[in-house]
Order: sequence, then structure tokens, then C-alpha cells
Amino acid sequence: MQRGPSRLVGCGLLLTVALLTGRSIAAGGADTTGGVNWDEAMRLRSMLKDAYNTVRTYYDDPNFQGLDWTNRYQQFQTRLTSATSFSNGLGVIAAFLDGLGDSHTNFQPPPWASTVDYGYDVGMIGNDPFILRMRPGTDAATKLRAGDRIVSLNGNDVTRESFGRMQYVLTRLAPLVGTDVVVETASGEIRSERVMARVTNTQARRVVGGPGTALQLSDLTREWDAAKWPTRQRSIELGSVMIWKMPSFFAEVMEIDRLIARARQHDTLILDLRGNPGGLLEVLQRLVGSVFQDLSIIGTQVSRTGTSLLTARSRGKNAFSGNIIVLVDSGSGSSAELFARVIQLDERGIVLGDQTAGVVREGRLFSFAQGDRVLLPYAVAVTNADILMKNGESLEHRGVTPDELILPTQDDLAAGRDPVLARALELAGQRITPADAAHLIADKR
Repeated sequence: MQRGPSRLVGCGLLLTVALLTGRSIAAGGADTTGGVNWDEAMRLRSMLKDAYNTVRTYYDDPNFQGLDWTNRYQQFQTRLTSATSFSNGLGVIAAFLDGLGDSHTNFQPPPWASTVDYGYDVGMIGNDPFILRMRPGTDAATKLRAGDRIVSLNGNDVTRESFGRMQYVLTRLAPLVGTDVVVETASGEIRSERVMARVTNTQARRVVGGPGTALQLSDLTREWDAAKWPTRQRSIELGSVMIWKMPSFFAEVMEIDRLIARARQHDTLILDLRGNPGGLLEVLQRLVGSVFQDLSIIGTQVSRTGTSLLTARSRGKNAFSGNIIVLVDSGSGSSAELFARVIQLDERGIVLGDQTAGVVREGRLFSFAQGDRVLLPYAVAVTNADILMKNGESLEHRGVTPDELILPTQDDLAAGRDPVLARALELAGQRITPADAAHLIADKR
């Protein structure tokens, strides 16, 4: 059963099966080690068929990156017959789509029976992976430190090319109960750690929340608020400067308009898009139209049906006309990259930070579900258009090169300093130390 598509320009992820070491949790309560029964085999075959048909119908390249798509489908049908578990079968479907090497085409498996919090966040600084932060109360908080450079994760090197794959495998395809991390400290010490994740059984959670239990609506409200907290828009005003932290392009238009109205009261807007993976195309268009006085050309959409201009209508007198400084890093993807590049090409402002992710295509998410009384939902994300900038370039696999490349050092990460924001404020005429800059727009709860 298909449920409808969603149009987005978001951060695409690929697959590295090599990361699947250790014990994974189970999807929808399915067994991960005991083989595949007849019902599971039929479900997997149906999912593979949905992936095949969705790509065949909507993928932007009718030549499928040079792959014989039908022959590949037949090969992976055979591979499914050798699946050792339902979880392993999901990996086969993911690998089927991964052959396209496309940042926005992937398989979104059914939800897992448990949620996993690894307790630490990893980010690429330049070409090296680092521990960025740990969450209090987790095993990671006792074993890792911000600024530790990752030498290997589950026995694998982590590179810019493999980073998205790692995220996809560990968060969507096959979350693990623990990860083996080898890190190098700022002093050069090499340390190996087995970091256990915090696993919450969502099925048990539903039971706990049943009739006659102690779980209250206020508990659920707090959980929802906590989940939304990292994605909220944040801002701070410092005299003639406004800093706007935009975590994603999944935002309400009214919220964009409200923040632009505040920005218009200042000479300089520092738009922090670091870690922003992208989001809705409509939000990108609204933001571009909010900082230009005339109709702006974002780029050209190229699909199997032809080309069309991607434009943003100016908000005229309601647009921000002051100075713009955009902050980006390796976690800035898709819409965030497009916005930064438009600012560069139109000489509207300056871009600071690190090379962006290079995952800039337009995709659609097609949702499916199997079952009658109990539904097993899953989805297939498919690239339906490439986006070429107004100078004809594609940012896919390239990213945006900042006007000033500013990389936090290992010591900066360990000490919690933010040299990128400090430099932006310096350009805006305000002197502040990197240590103080880090606290201006921090995620405080």
C-alpha cells in the first residue's frame, strides 16, 4: 500500500554494510538472527519490488547511472533468497538502491522495536572525524572526550565519502547496541573503547503507557518537546548584529518571516547553517526571497522530463537588505548548500567555515505500508531532479567552498571554542573570543 510522496531537498545517505559489526536491534520486533520465515520473505520481496518500481518510474536519470536496472532487480531478488534474517534482508534492499551511488536515493526501513542513543555525536572537520559532544548520563560520557579524533569505528576508517553511509547504517538501517571506537586524543594518546548505547524498547514503552499505568500526558508532552528542541530556530541580537541559528529547512514560513523581520532591525545577519542537512524546497525559496530585492534564480532543475528554472520571488520591502555572513560546515547539506552558493554567486555576502557535504539534489519520499490490522511502514527516497547552479555547476559530490576556510582545531573542540562564529562577529565589527562566541547561541535547555 503506497501512501503519497513528499517533496524535499534533504541530506541523502548511502550504505556501508562493513559497519554492521556487533549486535543490532530488531525492526518492528522481527528476529535478527533466526532466519527468514515465509511471511517475512514475502514482505521483503514486496519491499524490493516497491524500491525497483519507484526508481524505475521517478528517478531523474532514465539510464539509471549506466545500470541495467531490471537485471539488477533480478539479481537482488536472488540475493533475498539467501537472507539469513529479516534484518539482513533489509540490508539487501538498501544495497540494491545504493548501487546508484546517489545521495538522495535510499531505502527507509520499518521502524525499529527500540530506539538507540549512542551518547555521542561525530562530525567531520576538514577530512578528519572528531567527537563533537557527549550526552550526560551515557556510557559515552565516561569514555570519550570532545575533540577526540576517531581513528576507526567498528574497525572501519571514517572519511568524508563514508560518513553519510556510516550515519545511515547506524541510525536507520541497523542500529547497534554498542560501537567499538578507536580515538586519538590531542596529546597523541591512542585509546580503544567499547561504547554501549542507551536502548529504549519502544514496544514496552507503549505498554507502560497503557490504561492504568503511571504514564501521564504531561510525560508524553515533555518527550515531544525534547524531540523538537534541537530543531527549533534560535537567534540572539548583539547591537547591530543578529545571529540566527537555523538547524534545518523544515520550518514554518511564518517563523522565517518573523526572524527576517527582526533581522531587518540590524546591519548584519549572521546565518548559521552549520549542521543543517537541508529540508523543504519551499523553505529555501522563501529564505532566498527574503534576502534579495529582486527575483532570484537559485538554479536549474534537471529531470528526466526536461529542465525548469528554480526561482525565488523577492519579498520586496520586507526583504533583509543588510550584510549577510553565512556559516557552513561538513554537516551543511542540500538546501543549506544551495543557499550558501547563491549568496556567493550573486555576491550578496560572505561564506565562512568548512567545505559542505556535497549532497545537493532534489528528492521525493514515497511511503508504503504492509499489513492489515498491524501496519509495517517503510519508504523509498528517490532523486527526481539534479539542481545546477546559475553558472551551470552541480554541487553534488563537490559541495561549497567557503570564502574563508576556518577549521576548529582539536584543542578548540576540547575547550568548547567557536573560532568560526568569532571570525564572523569580527567581520561584523564586534570583537569576541572564540570561547565566548561558543556560548552565544548554545543549545541550552
